Amino acid sequence: MLIKKIIRIFDKIEDRVRGKLSHYPILYALIGGIGVVLFWRGIWHLADDVSITSLGSFALGIIILLITGVFVSEFIGKRLIISGLIGEKKLTQREEEEIETEETQIKNLQNTLGRLEKKLDHMETHLGDEEKPEVR
Repeated sequence: MLIKKIIRIFDKIEDRVRGKLSHYPILYALIGGIGVVLFWRGIWHLADDVSITSLGSFALGIIILLITGVFVSEFIGKRLIISGLIGEKKLTQREEEEIETEETQIKNLQNTLGRLEKKLDHMETHLGDEEKPEVR
């Protein structure tokens, strides 16, 4: 029960802080970055305090990452795995194709606008030739 209360308190605090900091993204990033660095510094010093060797740290880290499923997603990324499974092209190739498609769409829009301008000019010329009603 006590743990649930503590978690609820931190959850409420997190919601308030996140809501306020979201209006200041640079400050939010700075505070978040400091938190991440201090977290990893604490882990590093804790490993030193309990005298874990570098090989032991490496092995323990891999075991933890494999058991939690974080190893592959952290170092390769879910998007890369999914794109490989469904046979998508590389991100750089896809971006080039998207840019080319966008350029083609822009050219088509420019051509359409050009045709509309010509039609409007023709209509203005045609309307100008007709008799204009008298203004009283």
